[in-house]
Formats: sequence, C-alpha cells, structure tokens
Amino acid sequence: MRKIILFLVLTLVIPHLKAQELDCIVSVSAPRLEGTDKQVFETLQTAIYEFMNNRTWANYNVKVEERIECTILLTINDRPSGDDFRGTMNLVLRRPVFNSAYNTILLNYIDRDFAFKYIEYQPLDFSEGAFSSNLTSTLAFYTFMFLGLYFDSFALYAGTPFFEKAQEVVNTAQSAQESGWKAFEGDKNRYWMVVNLLNPANSALREFSYIYHRQGLDQMYERVDLGRGNVTESLGLLKKISDERPGLFSLQLTLDAKKDEFVNIYSDQRVPPMEKNNVVNILKDIDPANSSKYQAILEGK
Repeated sequence: MRKIILFLVLTLVIPHLKAQELDCIVSVSAPRLEGTDKQVFETLQTAIYEFMNNRTWANYNVKVEERIECTILLTINDRPSGDDFRGTMNLVLRRPVFNSAYNTILLNYIDRDFAFKYIEYQPLDFSEGAFSSNLTSTLAFYTFMFLGLYFDSFALYAGTPFFEKAQEVVNTAQSAQESGWKAFEGDKNRYWMVVNLLNPANSALREFSYIYHRQGLDQMYERVDLGRGNVTESLGLLKKISDERPGLFSLQLTLDAKKDEFVNIYSDQRVPPMEKNNVVNILKDIDPANSSKYQAILEGK
C-alpha cells in the first residue's frame, strides 16, 4: 500500500521530474516462418524493449519499483519482403492492488492486423505530433493508452492527458498506408479505442474503472464487504453503457480484461446469494457470449 500511495503522491505532486514509467516485457517470435534469419527478430525485440522502457513518456517521477507493468507479445506471421513484416500484437497491462501481491489486468487485447517496416539496427524514432513509422506510432499509441488506463484506475478521469496524446498519434497517422488508424476501417481498431474513451457519452466506462479499482479492489483486503459492494455498484455503470451503446468496442475490451476476475470475486462463498444472482444477471446481459462462465458463479464451480 505504501508503494502505491508514494506513486500517487509523486505523480500528482511532483510533475516536473522525469523518469522512465514502464516496466514492459517484450517478446518477438516468428513460429510460422521457417528458413528465415532469426537474428532480425532478436534485434527487433531488443529495439522495442529499449523503445518502451528507456524513454520518458510523461513528466512524472517514478522509482524503479513503481514502474507500470505491461507486456507486448509480437508474433510475426508473414515477411513479404526483407523489411516488411505482418503479425499480431498481444498487449497486457497490469495494476497492483493495495495490500496484496495481486495484480489486476486493465487491458488484454490482441491487435490482429499489424503491418510495419523494420530495418535491422535502425533506431526506432518517435516524435509527438509527427508520424515516423507504423511501428513506432503503434507502440507510442499503446503506451499512451497504457498510461491513460492506469491513471484512470487511481483517480477519476486522471488518464485524460494520456488519451489525448494517444488521439494525437491517431491524428498524425491518418495518412498511413497501414490499417488500424481510420474511422471507416471498422469499429474495433486503434481509432475507436481512444475515441470511445474520450467521448463524454461513454464517461460511465471511465467511472467504472475508478470505482471498481480504487473504491472496490483496493478496499477488499481490509474491508471485503465494502470493497465488493463498490465493485457491485460499478457493474451498474457497465450495464448503463451496454444499454445505451450495445457493442461498444471499449466496453468489450473491459469485459475481456475483467471476466475471469468477476467470476473469482463473486464465486466466494461469503457473497450473499441475492447479490450473486443480481451480479450474474447483469453480467449475462452485458456479456452474453460468456454466460456459461458467469453461470458458474451460481453453481459454485
């Protein structure tokens, strides 16, 4: 708990100091590509690791032990030419919970159509307000999304400055040949990921994050009933979004990150049966694809 309180104090009170904010694990693999020089993938992995972890992304003082934990798993499925790559990127963001060794997942998303150029040993450059390459712009975009989601979970709407930076990356990428940046390419891409969160009509989704994490999970290890009660209250905000904007991309991202955690929280035998029933009804309504998973809460599985 002291670690997280110190992090909040430093980030909110001393914004003029700088340090690297991320502790990002990076893995690059190419299991489908045979007869290809594997050295380039090792070089790419090192380059992405250094890009993510050795840059200062925000004006905050963060100690090594307070750096934000995330994971990037890049799987290369195709190499059309020497410098062209295509694959998928699995992104996971975690947040510590007060008074516990438990980390809750804030984002678990696979960007399934990621194409980029990479020249081995060429530095990965990124400047805010400019489009350098699809690789660095995509990495920068997700970094700002990581920061926005992380800060939103500690203070209401605290992630706004980072979401605005992510939107700036989207704006600069509108002329990119690669997909994922434009509104007309579908409703589940980088463009909509950040637009959804900055849209005031979807503010309940960000309120959910604050109540669920700060007033819910962070309280459960000292006052389990109070914390769980706030978690239950926060689910009403997801229901509100689901009723008003069914199929919203950012709502689905939230459910993908939290569905297993919901089951773990409410499978506890100490949860009153009425509360379990109410929660299961909400979860089945907003996430029907995982109804059987939520039904297990009632069946004690």
